Amino acid sequence: MTRHTILEEILETKRSEVARLDLFSSALESQAAETGPPRGFEAALRKPSEVSVIAEFKRRSPSAGEINPYAQAGGVASVYEGAGASAVSVLTDEPYFGGSLDDLRAVRDAVGIPLLRKDFTLERVQLFEARAAGADAVLLIVRALSPGKLAELIETSHELGLDAAVEAHDEREIDAALEAGARVIGVNARDLATFDVDLERSLALIETIPAPVTAIAESGIRGPDDAAAAGEAGADAILVGGWLMKSDPQTGVEALVGHPRRPRSGEDEDATRPMTDDAARS
Repeated sequence: MTRHTILEEILETKRSEVARLDLFSSALESQAAETGPPRGFEAALRKPSEVSVIAEFKRRSPSAGEINPYAQAGGVASVYEGAGASAVSVLTDEPYFGGSLDDLRAVRDAVGIPLLRKDFTLERVQLFEARAAGADAVLLIVRALSPGKLAELIETSHELGLDAAVEAHDEREIDAALEAGARVIGVNARDLATFDVDLERSLALIETIPAPVTAIAESGIRGPDDAAAAGEAGADAILVGGWLMKSDPQTGVEALVGHPRRPRSGEDEDATRPMTDDAARS
């Protein structure tokens, strides 16, 4: 398997999974409707002057191989929360990342902060599945979806009470995310076609995201200096997985929290940031 075909292979595998999952769509939709109110993921990230930390639980990845294969999801997430993380991201893909929905459920039981289900979401049934398992937000990857499907999944997410973190890698994908109605955009420093990482380029793109949109710096964060650089670029949050999973989770998160955040263009430094829908309801 060559590096440039990894994403295509993952998506092909995921389509097969979704075809089987679709048999249970009605039951999952009912379960999602019966799940308690979501914890506001986007609202948890919106701190006027500080970069929030989304700490990720990830056992392995196609680019890094085995990272921490025997880690216990609930225990690690509890440490993340205690160290100051604002949210937890949980990889639920099993074939390529070693995750599962059981990891998501374990984290849900262990922490009180919001959870992002990180997977390759292609169809509505996966949103029902995520909400039924306790997710508060889902990842939607621009590169994996047509414009119409992306807009549909964002709308369905909001109908279910889920926040949609829409992942982009370049200017065109950021524009596509905005056109589809994204309220949260993550800029991935890793190119999913080649798995190369360019943090400097991704942080430059963060600065172009309109101020009302929540901006997340994803991938390539490997310590406090990178977290500080993300804050200087105006990122509302950073999503960090591999670096935390390879180190002590408590000291790792503690090194990432508390970094100042510079307002992006069009954002009033002295004014309170616009409230999200979740914040307004609380």
